[in-house]
Amino acid sequence: MLESDNQRWQMILHRRDDTADPFVYGVKTTGIYCRSSCPSRRPKRVNVVFFDAPAEAEQAGFRACKRCRPSSGAAVERIAARGERVDYAIAECFLGLAMVAGTPRGICAIEFGGDSDELRRSVQERFPGVALARAGGDVSGWLETVLDFIERPVAGLALPLDIQGTAFQERVWAALRTIPPGVTVSYGELAAKIGKPTATRAVARACASNKIAIAIPCHRVVRGDGALSGYRWGPERKRMLLEREREATGVVTLTR
Repeated sequence: MLESDNQRWQMILHRRDDTADPFVYGVKTTGIYCRSSCPSRRPKRVNVVFFDAPAEAEQAGFRACKRCRPSSGAAVERIAARGERVDYAIAECFLGLAMVAGTPRGICAIEFGGDSDELRRSVQERFPGVALARAGGDVSGWLETVLDFIERPVAGLALPLDIQGTAFQERVWAALRTIPPGVTVSYGELAAKIGKPTATRAVARACASNKIAIAIPCHRVVRGDGALSGYRWGPERKRMLLEREREATGVVTLTR
C-alpha cells in the first residue's frame, strides 16, 4: 500500500509498465484521469490529484483517458482472466444493423451501426486481447430477443448481462434499467435517483459510456428542457427509439 501522495507521484514519474495500477490520478487542467502507468506526457505535479479507484475520479468530475482506458481495463482483465471469449451476432433492424456480443455470463455489448465490420471492430477494440468469434447459441437467441423488443417495446427486456464498468457507472446503469419504456427522465432526475443530486455531469458521462444499448436504456434520458441531447449511436436513433416506445405504450413525453 502506498503511504503518501509523494510515493504515488514518484511511481508516475518512473513507471511505464502496466503490470499493476494501484491507483489512478486526475489532471485538473484537462479534467482527465489516468492509470498510474499511463504512457501519456507527464502532467505538472501541482495539477495532479490521486484516487484509489476510477469510480472516485468520476464522482469528482474527471473523465477517463482514451489512451490508457482506466475505466475499462479491469473489465477486460476480468474476462481475460476467466479465459472466456466474446461471441457476437449481427442482424438488420429499423435502426440499421444491431449487434449483440456476449460471454458465457451474459451480454457485454449491444451496439447499432451501418457496417458489420465496423461493429465487430468496435467490440474488439473494447476487449483487446480477448478472442472474438461470430456465434450462434445463446448470443443468437439474445439477438432475436433484442430485435423483437426494438420492434415491440411493451415490456422490460429480461436478459443476462455481463456488465463491465466502474462502481459509479454500474450504479447509474442500474437506475436506468428501472425506467420503463415510453418514459423519459432528465440527467438531473437520474442523479437525484441514485442519491447524487450534484453529480449531473458524471451521470451524463456514465450514460455516454454505456455500451449495452436497449437493455441499459440510456436513450430514455433527456436534457432538463426535454431536448434529446446526445446518444452514442446517434440522436436520430434515439428519437426513433423513443417514438416507437411512445407508440407501443401510449405514453406521451415531450422531447425535441
